[in-house]
Amino acid sequence: MAAKQINPLTKTALEIGPIIVFFAAYLLLKDRVFTIAGTEYEGFILVTAGFIPLMLACTGILWKLTGHLSPMQIVTAVLIVVFGGLSVWLNDERFFKMKPTLIYLLFGCALGIGLLRGESWLRKVMEGLMPLQDEGWMILTRRVCALFFALAVLNEIIWRTMSTETWVYFKTFGLTAAIFAFFMTQNGLFKEYALEKDDAA
Repeated sequence: MAAKQINPLTKTALEIGPIIVFFAAYLLLKDRVFTIAGTEYEGFILVTAGFIPLMLACTGILWKLTGHLSPMQIVTAVLIVVFGGLSVWLNDERFFKMKPTLIYLLFGCALGIGLLRGESWLRKVMEGLMPLQDEGWMILTRRVCALFFALAVLNEIIWRTMSTETWVYFKTFGLTAAIFAFFMTQNGLFKEYALEKDDAA
């Protein structure tokens, strides 16, 4: 079933809103330590605990409004619950920091499997946004696959070698900027392999 169209601002708010709230809450609580049931929790852990239900609520609202969730949204929600929950339960921020690595590895591997089968699984997700010739989709899929693996490696380097605050800035702004910059650099490919309106129809 095709997704229902909703206001783009509403969609953006539901997708990006929880991340912005996480960032703002972290800045507010990053230097504080909370004692709950005799256990001390740093602000990062408390913010993570609040982020999980907020993200699930926004994902649920998005599903209610559109009647559809992409595989990426579903997998992301599951990993947030699992690794965010482990961070809170074990009082260990490392699990939550690993989450982006696993997300990018999973989708990089998924695209790679499709490529080995001679298919562009990226096309199934994005075809409505930018109609391309078959060759264009294969080229773009190879590049996006490489991007996901590169981002997975970069996330590992950042969280393992730098401070939590640096990682939060990277997670909030760096990853988004990297993906945006990547697609901006693909403009030549989009022009070369774009389908004419008649062909797309």
